[in-house]
Amino acid sequence: MIDQQIDIPTRDGRVTTFITHPERDGPHPVILFYMDAPGIREELRDMARRLATAGYYVVLPNMYYRAGVMEIGPIPPEEEAPERKRMFELMYSINIPLVMQDTAALLEFIASQPAAGNGPIGCMGYCMSGQYAINAAATFPDRVAAAASLYGTHLMTDRPDSPHRVAAKAKAELYFACAEVDRWAPLEMIEPLRNALREAGADAEVELYPGTHHGFAFPKRPIYDKAAAERHWERLHALFRRRLPS
Repeated sequence: MIDQQIDIPTRDGRVTTFITHPERDGPHPVILFYMDAPGIREELRDMARRLATAGYYVVLPNMYYRAGVMEIGPIPPEEEAPERKRMFELMYSINIPLVMQDTAALLEFIASQPAAGNGPIGCMGYCMSGQYAINAAATFPDRVAAAASLYGTHLMTDRPDSPHRVAAKAKAELYFACAEVDRWAPLEMIEPLRNALREAGADAEVELYPGTHHGFAFPKRPIYDKAAAERHWERLHALFRRRLPS
């Protein structure tokens, strides 16, 4: 495996990006991996490496670069902890238009890399970034062939770029993994989301993971659910095998 960290130019600066891919037999199909709210950390890099070992060129950008923040560090569980408040400040400092702007820069960079395939790509996002993965599929429909929102937040809002609205613009296969206990994506949202996607004509699946909590796939979280986490990996690999060139 080859790991590298590269500063990629964007309209607003340079986004520090972790990239991992197999050493041989390229070029490899690309997966754009959007981070969750706690930001870049070794846990996410390990998850990117797990994808890369299956034959992908995985791109994990630091979406907080505008704030000059690379890694936040551990986030205490207490609601009033300063680190947690800082995390939410950073999370709300970015939005869909900014992330799509960065995505365009990342795609331009990827196109220049010999190890990266020039065919359809996949996108995935946990937590705050589920909405970004779906919007990437809608914004770049001729590039993104598969997109996954993994216990994503803000999936049904009154904004025109809400995932349930923009899904109609995507040509990709869309996958939504939802936790049963999730205050940011409550259980009562699941069926309306399914209905909205169906009405939009999207090629989409919404899957509920029974007995799980928001964040269930992260090994470092107290609510980590190994069986559900392995299930979500199976679903991701199947999605990318179906839609990305081998």
